[in-house]
Amino acid sequence: MATTRERALEAAVLLVGEQGVRALTHGRVDTAAGLPKGSTSNWFRTRDALIAGVLVWIAERERADLTAAMAPVQTPDELIDVLTGVLEDVTGRDAARTRARYALFFETANAPGARPSMHDQRSMFESWTSDRLALLGAPDPVLAARALLATSAGIIVNRLTVAPDAPIRPAVELVVRAALPPR
Repeated sequence: MATTRERALEAAVLLVGEQGVRALTHGRVDTAAGLPKGSTSNWFRTRDALIAGVLVWIAERERADLTAAMAPVQTPDELIDVLTGVLEDVTGRDAARTRARYALFFETANAPGARPSMHDQRSMFESWTSDRLALLGAPDPVLAARALLATSAGIIVNRLTVAPDAPIRPAVELVVRAALPPR
């Protein structure tokens, strides 16, 4: 059974992901989580603390999901499959969480003390992607990984805003194949 803190954080993510950052109040989180009034503020005294807590929660969940998805790959097709699956999840099943992450990033862009470093999470995924591209023979795996992640970010924004059914695999495949020597 989820703890009071976990219930509050899960509710906060859904509130932000579905209603935007303005919906993130202690009272609304308590209500959405089915908690007694004041429960969320027991864990997160200020709104900045709540935002920071939500960002850490999102990062922890995404890191766990990415770690599970980051299976060893041996072929370009396997890499394309894994990346396509991750993008399908973050824009489908986990779309509210992804929208919450983006909204909170923009909300805290000028308050670096209010947000945890997402750099570590990005670095982990960039490193994994670069390593896989290197194993597949990419001449510049770091540049290729960055291009692939930039393309992925564009796909995410596109699917979460104007084209929820936009195909993922063709764009991922294009960038992966362009990063590798011809076979």
